Amino acid sequence: MIKLTDRIVSRFAARLSRLALAALLAGSSLSLYPTGAGAQDPISQVLGGSTEWSDGFDSASAGANDVRTNTPILSPEIVSALEIAIAQYSDIVARGGWPVIPAGKTLRLGARDPAVATLRERLTISGDMQRAAGVSESFDSYVEDAVKRFQARHGIPADGIVGESTLNTMNIPAAVRLTQLSTNLTRLKSLTAVLPTGRFVVVNIPAAAVEAVEGGRVVSRHTAVVGKVDRPSPIVNSKISEINFHPFWTVPESIIRKDLIPLMQKDPEYLTKQKIRIYDPAGNPLAPEQVNWTTDEAAKYLFRQDPGDLNSMGLVKINFPSPDGVYMHDTPNKGLFNNEERFNSSGCVRIQNIRELVVWLLRDNPEMTPDQVEWEFRSGERHDVKLTQLVQLYWTYITAWAATAGVVQFRNDIYNLDGLDIYAAQQTEIPL
Repeated sequence: MIKLTDRIVSRFAARLSRLALAALLAGSSLSLYPTGAGAQDPISQVLGGSTEWSDGFDSASAGANDVRTNTPILSPEIVSALEIAIAQYSDIVARGGWPVIPAGKTLRLGARDPAVATLRERLTISGDMQRAAGVSESFDSYVEDAVKRFQARHGIPADGIVGESTLNTMNIPAAVRLTQLSTNLTRLKSLTAVLPTGRFVVVNIPAAAVEAVEGGRVVSRHTAVVGKVDRPSPIVNSKISEINFHPFWTVPESIIRKDLIPLMQKDPEYLTKQKIRIYDPAGNPLAPEQVNWTTDEAAKYLFRQDPGDLNSMGLVKINFPSPDGVYMHDTPNKGLFNNEERFNSSGCVRIQNIRELVVWLLRDNPEMTPDQVEWEFRSGERHDVKLTQLVQLYWTYITAWAATAGVVQFRNDIYNLDGLDIYAAQQTEIPL
C-alpha cells in the first residue's frame, strides 16, 4: 500500500522535468505497513502491540511555531478563512505554483546545497518564510524555522529537518492543494450549517485529533489514534451518553475472523495471556482448546477481555449510539500517541489525556466532581455513569482547513476520499 502523497507525486511526475522526476522517484516513501520477520501480528496491534509508525510527534513539535488556534474546526470563522485561502492558492497556481525540491539528500541546519535555494523559494511561496530572509544556498535558522512551521501545518514532526516525509509533502503540486481546499470547503459548509449552541466534541479523522468545544472556542485538544486504511473510522453524528470506567472489551466479529483465529493457530496460549474469556451463545464459558481454530467456529462465540492493565480500552470508554458499534476510549499503549501518523485502530478512536475530557463531559453530573472522577480511574472498579446532559459528537473527515490568522493546514487523505487521484488523472500531461 502506498501513501497518498506518493500516489499524487507519481501522478504528476509526467508534468515535471526529467531531473525532477528522477528526484521524486528517489524520494518516494515506504509501505504503510511492516512486512517480513519484524512485522507485528494484527491482534497485538489492536490489543497493545508495538507501534507501526515513526515516533516523535508530540515531543518534536514542542519547539515548533504554534500554528494552532482556539477556533473550532467546525465554525463559521474557519469557513471564511478557508475561502480566503482558496483565493490565495488560486493566485499561487495562476503564477505557476511552487518548484519541485530535488530528492536524494536530507537537508538540515548548517547544510549548504543548491537544493536549499529551491527550498527557500518553495517556503516563501507558501508563506512559511518571509522574502526578507533572502536567496541563498545556506540552510540557516530562518530556513529551519520555516520548515518547522511547514511541518506543523501538515501534521509532520516539527524537527526542522527536510527528510523523506517532509520532502514528499512539499512536492505535492499547488494545484492539488487548491483542489483539496475546495473539496473541504464544501464539507465544512455542510457541517457548519447547523451547529449546537452548547458543548460538542469533534474528532477529525485525517488529523487524528479531538477538539472539545464550548462557547464557540476549543477548551481542550487531544491527540488521537483512529482507524487503519482497511478498517476506517466512520463518519459519526451522535451524542455522548455514557462513561464506562474499567470496561470489559468485547472483541468484534471482524477482529475474531481477521486476527484472532489466525493468531490462535500460531499461539494457542494467546487468549490466556491476554485475559480474554470465551462464552458460547448460551453464556457458558469455554476453554480455548474446546474451539476448532482451523474453521470459523470461533466467530459465533463471545470473546471478552477482563478489565485491567492489558485491556485494549485502557481505563475508560466513552459511549454513544452508533450503527457501526464504534466508541472512544483510553489505551494501555500510550506510545501510539507519539507517532507521526496515528492510523492504527480497527475503527474506534483512542484519546490521549482522556481524563481531562472525561471530567469535562461529566461536569453536569453533580456527583462526578474532578476528585470523584480521579477516584474512579484509580479504584479499578467497574462503574457506568450516564451523562446528565448529552454532549453532541461529530466524527468528521477534514483534510484541509484554514484559521483566521492565515495559517492553512493540510493532512494526508488517508482514506482517499478527496478524489485527488481522479483529479491528477484528469490533468493534461506535458510530454517529457
